Amino acid sequence: IRPEMAALNAGSLNYLKARSDGRWAWPPLLFDNPVDKVEKFIRAMQQVGAVPECECFDTGIVRSIELYRQVGLLPEPIHISLVMGVASGMPAKAEWLPLLVAEMPRGAHFQTIAIGRDEVWPVHRRCAELGGHLRTGVEDTFYLPDGSKTDSNGRLIEALVKVAREVGREIATPEQAREIVGVQPVPHGPA
Repeated sequence: IRPEMAALNAGSLNYLKARSDGRWAWPPLLFDNPVDKVEKFIRAMQQVGAVPECECFDTGIVRSIELYRQVGLLPEPIHISLVMGVASGMPAKAEWLPLLVAEMPRGAHFQTIAIGRDEVWPVHRRCAELGGHLRTGVEDTFYLPDGSKTDSNGRLIEALVKVAREVGREIATPEQAREIVGVQPVPHGPA
């Protein structure tokens, strides 16, 4: 199995969440992604032909992507996922998106990974308006735009397709998505 695209945690973050009673929701964690670890992941992805998808949990990580590009670590086109809604990272706020996009390398592709409830849908809409890619799933939210709880990823995808079309975007086919992302076709059959 060869992944076409793989998540690249592009920087470190203290992963924290507090409960209403003042205790930690879980023991404090460090998403430990120093530059040498990021470089190893990039090289491993290059060896198997996987396109890196740079997951950015905070604004400094977004800004680091340009630095990785400057030193020749990241191939173009660059793909950035703005992970928004983690308590100790970037909030899931649509008004942040233009500022974050301005910090990305020119020509970078981007998407939002919006974690939360009601706040995720304005983030998706703004991402689509700004030309970003869209993704969703129950790993990010359990809630549909009307506030009801979803029973599947399919219903979330249907709602996201509606958002995209409402702002004048069309949905890519799998082949078009691979072309946009820069996935190299895998030869089938004997060589």
